[in-house]
Amino acid sequence: MKMKSYLLYGTLLIGLVLLSCNVKKRSGTKDADLRLENRPQDKRVDVYFGDNLFTSYIYPDNIKKSCLWPVVTSEGTEITRGYPLKKAPGESFDHPHQVGIWMTYGDVNGIDYWGNSDSIAVDQKYRYGIIRNHEIVAVQSDKGTGKLTARADWDGGGRTQINEEMTFYFIDRGSIRIIDRISTLTAREDILFKDNKEGMFAIRVSRELEMPSKTPVTLTDSYGNPTVIKVIDNELVSGDYLSSEGKTGADVWGTRAKWMKLFGKYKDEDVAVIIIDHKRNPGYPTYWHARGYGLFSANPLGQKEFSGGKEELNLSLKKGESTRFAFRTVICSGKITEDEINRLADEFSKEY
Repeated sequence: MKMKSYLLYGTLLIGLVLLSCNVKKRSGTKDADLRLENRPQDKRVDVYFGDNLFTSYIYPDNIKKSCLWPVVTSEGTEITRGYPLKKAPGESFDHPHQVGIWMTYGDVNGIDYWGNSDSIAVDQKYRYGIIRNHEIVAVQSDKGTGKLTARADWDGGGRTQINEEMTFYFIDRGSIRIIDRISTLTAREDILFKDNKEGMFAIRVSRELEMPSKTPVTLTDSYGNPTVIKVIDNELVSGDYLSSEGKTGADVWGTRAKWMKLFGKYKDEDVAVIIIDHKRNPGYPTYWHARGYGLFSANPLGQKEFSGGKEELNLSLKKGESTRFAFRTVICSGKITEDEINRLADEFSKEY
């Protein structure tokens, strides 16, 4: 009789454990639901949450660097601009080098890695560098987090200037999707990142997250060449910025902040894109090169440009030395509070 009781108790215990596991898996992200697919023949690694594409790490020849594109909310909305890789209604056709989410810089020993694209004249290409994907090192998922590690070479002036190892963590939290990027840059020669506004970690968003505007905007690149951003119908446009320091709209440009939120609506869907600076990054808290026409960039290295000459960094590395940059991007479908963003920022700086 006692043996039967033990058997019955054991059976009930196993059943409760299995039930607990099943409930836990239904309420969270199953490992099988988050997968990465390496497609070297297409020069991409696709990241899926369930059956839905979240983003792809791509490295085609025509965009001169690797990037994440497209980026999709939990509701299936693409928040990255399509141009120059595909056409989308109402989009502008400026700055073909601003694609997806990327990390480059405008002045590395005089070479511009930021502005390179197929639109650069042949006689000007010597000024520009290419970040070439060298190797996909690891593609894996574990406990609801996808991980991708890749190596790239910063090639400019006829040589490799920098070796980069980048690791991406893709995290699914339901209506909130997170991308953490940790990049280590190792100098192949003595390197000077001269203070420059064209950098560093950026996303170019689709039309809906641009800020409304009535007049054309004229900008200049690193060499003083003017670029006119033509204003299109504002019917779809609803974007606005909020910084961790309370600044909003166009006032965020050239200011320091721990994080920046760009938010707006896609039809009935509230969307927020937040970039978070890591406390250990050089130049923390970063300056922001955030524009109303859809460029949203954290630039910790452009201090002289943003401060009007009051500050200067000019980060330098000796041959063989390394520096690390880490940024978190949060893509939220729905509302997100400042307290929630601060918690995500604290978590990020403690995690890596």
